[in-house]
Amino acid sequence: MRVTPAPLRPWRRSIRARIVIACAVLFLVLGAILIGAAYTQVGRVLVVPASRQGEVIQPGSNPQINATTDASKRRGFLVFTLAGLGVGTLLAGGLGWAVSRRVLRPLTAVTTAAQAASQENLDRRLALAGPPDELKELADTFDAMLARLEAAFASQRRFVANASHELRTPLTEMRTLIDVTAARPAVSAAELAPVLAAIGAAVDRSEELIEALLTLARSDRGPGPAELVDLPTAVEDAVDQFGPAAAARQIRIDTTLQDAQVTGDRVLIERLVSNLIDNAVKHNVTGGWVLASTRTDAGTAELTVANGGEHIPADQVTGLFEPFRRLGGRTGHRPGAGLGLSIVASVAHAHGGHAEARAGPDGGLDVQVTLPAAANGHRHAAPAGQGTADS
Repeated sequence: MRVTPAPLRPWRRSIRARIVIACAVLFLVLGAILIGAAYTQVGRVLVVPASRQGEVIQPGSNPQINATTDASKRRGFLVFTLAGLGVGTLLAGGLGWAVSRRVLRPLTAVTTAAQAASQENLDRRLALAGPPDELKELADTFDAMLARLEAAFASQRRFVANASHELRTPLTEMRTLIDVTAARPAVSAAELAPVLAAIGAAVDRSEELIEALLTLARSDRGPGPAELVDLPTAVEDAVDQFGPAAAARQIRIDTTLQDAQVTGDRVLIERLVSNLIDNAVKHNVTGGWVLASTRTDAGTAELTVANGGEHIPADQVTGLFEPFRRLGGRTGHRPGAGLGLSIVASVAHAHGGHAEARAGPDGGLDVQVTLPAAANGHRHAAPAGQGTADS
């Protein structure tokens, strides 16, 4: 679709033509009112009655001739002013046409850029120069929208490429194991057992990745039916779930749980909490620690999960919320698919909240999720206080 040039566009569909008509009609109406008022006043001055009570008619004067002369002057005045009104109306229309062409030029540029925009040329910008008026504000807003679209498409392309790589990796491992095993002339049960275990582990990674992708897609689509969710209870459930894995690595999990309730999709919010606990355990060191806390403050419910671990450069913390982003690069030998914090950020955003993280001074990560607190909600579990789950 291309922009139709202004001279070729039907006048009913042209704002430029409507501006011209408005200028001409406005000038015509105001000019007609002014001429009518002036004509009335001129008539009062020029028209002299034949005689007035108590007035003496001068010798040699002819009232009829004077009246005829005055009427002729009025007609001449009316013809002259009406002709001037017609010429002025045409000039007003022409001036409106010229001014509207200059004023509407930025709109034509915006329309052209919008119709030409696609995934391949989102890098174009209007960069409109001029005074900071409404048209420049519109152009700047359009440039900002193009920048957001460009970033969104770039993020989508990276996501698709990374997801394809992550899904292909376990499949390639399984295919390699099967081919190598099948190429052997005879395979004993003892030799087959580790191969089957490796294939099972690859299948588990694939299932975990697919489940994470489905959760991310669901959160991006928006939350489902709203329910009252108690964050302390969700934290306790997540600690029970990942407690054995933490105990195997001698990681201590402590909780400081105060009342904090939110309204939203229970499945997504519980997945948010479990992802934070899982990440805190998974990306930790042997003998490390995890601290999960909840509280309500000024109408918001806060969930904070901090953990010890390796030192994280401050400039890499924000990027951890991007899909498939891991420390040391996407292909690093670190556990997980790199979707844990992406799901956390997406679920928080879908529920009107946000997630932020900062590196710990002694290593590890401190992640805080802020959500709108549920109105008139209260915790039905054990009384609020401080609990500790040691693993």
